[in-house]
Formats: sequence, C-alpha cells, structure tokens
Amino acid sequence: MRVAIAGAGLAGLSCAKYLIDAGHTPIVLERRNVLGGKVAAWKDQDGDWYETGLHIFFGAYPNMLQLIKELGIEDRLQWKEHTMIFNQPNQPGTYSRFDFPDIPAPVNGIVAILRNNDMLTWPEKIRFGIGLIPAMLQGQKYVEAMDKYSFSEWLKKQNVPPRVEKEVFIAMSKALNFIGPDEISSTIILTALNRFLQEKNGSKMAFLDGSPTERLCQPIVDYITQRDGEVRLNAPVKEFLLNSDNTVSGFLIRGLNGAPDQVLTADAYVSAMPVDPLKLMIPKPWGEMEFFKQLDGLEGVPVINLQMWFDRKLTDIDHLLFSRSPLLSVYADMSNTCKEYANPDRSMLELVLAPAKDWIGKSDLEIVNATLAELEKLFPKHFGTDNSAQLLKYHVVKTPRSVYKATPGRQNHRPSQETPIANFFLSGDYTMQRYLASMEGAVLSGKLTSQAINNNSTRLSQTSAQPLAGNQKPEIDTPLVSSPMPRASTEG
Repeated sequence: MRVAIAGAGLAGLSCAKYLIDAGHTPIVLERRNVLGGKVAAWKDQDGDWYETGLHIFFGAYPNMLQLIKELGIEDRLQWKEHTMIFNQPNQPGTYSRFDFPDIPAPVNGIVAILRNNDMLTWPEKIRFGIGLIPAMLQGQKYVEAMDKYSFSEWLKKQNVPPRVEKEVFIAMSKALNFIGPDEISSTIILTALNRFLQEKNGSKMAFLDGSPTERLCQPIVDYITQRDGEVRLNAPVKEFLLNSDNTVSGFLIRGLNGAPDQVLTADAYVSAMPVDPLKLMIPKPWGEMEFFKQLDGLEGVPVINLQMWFDRKLTDIDHLLFSRSPLLSVYADMSNTCKEYANPDRSMLELVLAPAKDWIGKSDLEIVNATLAELEKLFPKHFGTDNSAQLLKYHVVKTPRSVYKATPGRQNHRPSQETPIANFFLSGDYTMQRYLASMEGAVLSGKLTSQAINNNSTRLSQTSAQPLAGNQKPEIDTPLVSSPMPRASTEG
C-alpha cells in the first residue's frame, strides 16, 4: 500500500519507517532542502554545523531509544553523568547539582533532591514531596486531569512554597516548553516528573555525537530508501486535493523554479507537518468539522537557538546546564558534549533563548548582545575583564512557531492520529500521545500513525484514491535527499 507523507521531521520519518516494517511503501515529501523539521541542522561556509535547537535524549524516551536501537546507531548517543546542573544566579560562575545515585527509582530521585541543600530548604523539599504524592499514586490519569491548572496554580493548590517555583521550576518549565510556570500546563511538568521519578534512568541525559540531520535523520532515510520507500526534498505540498466524498484524491506539489505543479496519489495520506501550517491547509469542507476546528486551540510557541564560537575554553562541564537566567533557558558547551564539535581549546556554546515572544522580531545583533550580557553573569572569569573572551562567530536560528504552546486546556485540542477523513491521518508531537511536545512525542506519534494506517490497510487498499476529473497530472518527480543548505540567519 502506498502512503504519502507530508513532512520529513521526526514524526514523518518515524511514521515512514514503521510503515516500511509493516510492509507498506511510504513516499515522504519535505518542502525544504533539509531533513529533520524541528531538529534540522545546516553547515555554514566553514563546515561547522548549526542547529534548530539544543536536543537532549532522556532515559525516559522509550520510543526514541527503541528507534535508535532498531537503526543500529546506539553508539551515536553520548550518555552523560546522571545529574542535573543549575547555575546559581546569586553566586555567578557557580553551580548546584542534583546527583542521582545508582539505586532503584524513585529512591534515587528522592536522594538527589534531599542531598541538594543549595537551592531548597528541608521544609520546602518535604512540602513539595507531599504535593507530588497524588501524581505518583494515581499516575497519568491524575496528571492529565491537572491540565486545567498552570503549574504555578498547581503548586499553590498543593501549598508548595513559592520559592520552590523560583529556584527550580522556572528553569524546568522553560526547558520543557519555552514558557514560564505561570503559563505552562501542570500536565507537562507532572508528566516529566513522573517519568523522572518512576524510572531509574528517566532523567539521565544523552547528546547525539553530531548533527541530528546527519546522525539521526539520515539513518532513518537510509532505512526507508533501502526498502523501496522514498524521501523527497524540495517537494512542498501546496494543497490536499479531494474526491467528491471529501476523502483525499492526491497531494498537489508546488513546482519549483518554473516547473509545473504535480500530483502525487496514494492509498493513504499523512500530514506530518507542524500544526500551524496544517491549519492553513485544511480544505474548506473539512473546516466545518469539529475534529479540525479543535486545532484552532493549538499554536506553536516561538523559540530562538544560538550557537556562539569563542576564542577560548569557557568551561569543561560535559553536560546540559539550566541557566536560571531571565533571558536564557538551557545551554551546553558543545565542544565538550558532542564528539563532532569537540575542541579542547575553544568553546562553542549552544543556548536556547526562552520565552522568545519579545525577541523573535529583534535583530540577530540585538539578540547576541543581550546573550553576551547574560554570559558575563554565567562566566564572570571570562567576561568583563581586560582579557575578556572574544566571540569569533555566531548563528541565530529563529523558529516563530515551534512545538505547540502547552498552556492549560490544550489537551482537549490535541487530535488523534486518525481523522474523520477515511484516508487521511495526522502525525506530530501535537497529536494525542503521552509524551507531549518532544522528540519522543514526535517518534511515538509517527509510530501510532503507522499503526492506525496498518490497522485500516484492508479498507484503504480497497477504497484507494479516485482519479481526478479531467486529465490526471503526472506523478511528481523531485530529487531524493540531498545535502542540506543554510536557511537560517547567519550573521557574524
């Protein structure tokens, strides 16, 4: 059975991979000339990679880790020490750690919290621990019921002291969804805490040993194409063409560089594009359906990723760091954490600016200068002196609409992978699955979409697309995967 998939991010690629495993033939169409969607990366003129975001792999990512195992690339994950490291704003240049001992969960998490005396007092730890008991005892049912509250509201309901939010959860909230605890749904943070506390290595982190495009996405493409599937770049889906019964008759592909538009037909069709562009493409007859109306409640959150190369080593820490900065979320020195970016003499910092709503429209230079001001606080020994570190170059990658903004009540707007349209399916981290807006959520959604298609394969093959009225346009013939080219801002 042929399945057309619009979007070559993790959701679309994982969907295609699992369709291959089920014996089907996927054709993945990507509008850009680079794989990965929200994990895309590019090479600059110096041959250095720069990425859409700072991507961390957690031990609590079972579907992602299983996919990596099935691809035979487990050695590409660089696992770090089981700890969480926070900057201490009141003591610039110092850190506070939550070290997880090698003992079963949830005891290892409890010990990590109890041993940290820099950030929380004992009464604060006890009160927060008591507040978590309902989530730990009742599990995901309780967690999802808390979607009506922001995390700030949930903390107040549990009588957790306000300082706990300030010390720990502003940083964690920004890391998970690029917004603060006063905006983020309780479901997001409670889901993460549940996984971290109930799985021994749930909060253990790994970095990929190179760019996600080359080291993660390309192996999925190789797997697909070696088994008669296809992945086509520079193939933007312009329109979902409909039959008289409102099922999909084909994907209309925009012709590039003066070429005519083309039509791709299949037995089933998948949108694996982000929710914001999908909403713009919903055909008018579908727009009257409640299923598609619910998507209006979902909107991507803006985020900015910076990569900055310096003339010296700023830190030897080989891990993710929570900045606790009002401007920044998390950051890492990729010259320490990533094999391909390794440099013993110079740092390359990758930093996430969040919340980014007030910054997304500013110039790259404004963003870089504001970031440098924050770095003076994070690395006081290397900035603000007569021998300050020098910025050699930088890349700023702006994503105006990234993962869906997980404010309270969004769970009710997340759609299933199956739609009311018999031969049309959805895939993406915004669709309903337990891992929310994350790489794990994208991979799981792709797997669930492939399962939904396979479960309906007999019906779909029997009622495959009707021919279009008039002369059928030829099937699209676009290039297979090629080398990525820069599409982001690259001043510096």
